[in-house]
Amino acid sequence: MNKLVLIILCVLLPPLGVFFAKGVGKDLLINIILTLLFWIPGMVHALWVTTR
Repeated sequence: MNKLVLIILCVLLPPLGVFFAKGVGKDLLINIILTLLFWIPGMVHALWVTTR
């Protein structure tokens, strides 16, 4: 998938961006929890996971 599309998904729907970048796993679970608590930490985590 294109990096630009992944970054846009990470900003709009962080768990979906992590899912497309890494699949189901520890990173997705952490991102879902962070996004449910607050949206900004979920977005930052998604961007970090996707761009590393």
